[in-house]
Amino acid sequence: MFASRNSYFIKIKHMYELNDYGYVLPEGLIAQQPAERRDRSRLLRLDRMSGRVTHGTFGDIADLLAPGDVLVRNNTRVIPGRLLGRKPTGGRVEVLVLDFAQGVTRGEFTCLVKASKRPRPGSRLIFDQGLEARVLDVQERTCTLAFEGVPDFEAVLERIGHVPLPPYIRRADTNGDHDTYQTVYAAEKGAIAAPTAGLHFTPSLLERLADRGVVIADLTLHVGYGTFLPVEARDIRDHRMHSEWFTLPGETAEAVNQARAAGRRVVAVGTTCVRTLEYCAGPGGRLEPLSGACDLFIYPGYEFRAVDAMITNFHLPKSTLLMLVSAFAGRERILAAYAEAVRLGYRFFSYGDAMIIL
Repeated sequence: MFASRNSYFIKIKHMYELNDYGYVLPEGLIAQQPAERRDRSRLLRLDRMSGRVTHGTFGDIADLLAPGDVLVRNNTRVIPGRLLGRKPTGGRVEVLVLDFAQGVTRGEFTCLVKASKRPRPGSRLIFDQGLEARVLDVQERTCTLAFEGVPDFEAVLERIGHVPLPPYIRRADTNGDHDTYQTVYAAEKGAIAAPTAGLHFTPSLLERLADRGVVIADLTLHVGYGTFLPVEARDIRDHRMHSEWFTLPGETAEAVNQARAAGRRVVAVGTTCVRTLEYCAGPGGRLEPLSGACDLFIYPGYEFRAVDAMITNFHLPKSTLLMLVSAFAGRERILAAYAEAVRLGYRFFSYGDAMIIL
């Protein structure tokens, strides 16, 4: 009895220690370029009950999902929100627009500003094509900017802005990234990072799924800066998530509710969809249409209410995303599957290969 209880407490301890979410990843397995064909990425299939792992290609999704399953995808669109400019003194400056969707409405944007010296309130930043920014406020990590000098900020941003590729992609962005670092169903502008599990879908694959009877439903969560922030707390329960703006439409909530009532599966495309659905789920998993700021942190011990299966990419060591998939399938099973993926040379992170947890 004592040994059994002792083993239980050791297991609980491992659920919450940051170091228990680390793994060794060779640098060469971090994908620097997208796959030549989205749906030809490799796919690792993990059975969350048995831990059994099998392998295929992403196009196999059409055979793994059943008629009546609801596939929920995030239709956020990545903005070219990285701007390169200068101060009036000539010093270089780099700006990353963090809250585009909310900023367009109020005319002010929360931004990361990288410069030799932090700008002061009232100072100005200068960019190409007549675009300027006035610094309204300076916070601990961010600045509030008002962009001026052009009649259409969105149009200028599309012309001169850079795709904010993740820091582990060690190259400059190209014109090709404007398309490849975007899902084929991206619609709502506002993300600074792609919901990368969705990058593997093609129009033809989505058509095959629809023909099979899979219900495809959309929500929006604008992926924010918090997705790149490392977890620094040794006890992961002390970590605080940055909030991200989301919208769960009525038709998506109803599709999920009907599926659950009928015993059909809800399959989330990516951790962003998982977090949004779980944030909106009431007792019994029932959803109501909702918009707001999602700051839900999912880690082992969490009881899922709305999601039955998920499609996801391979995530950074010690990241909140790795903790979420560990909560869904079990930390030991996830780390074993990752070790298998490393052994077989899978490509990791945003432009990498995929996993489906069923």
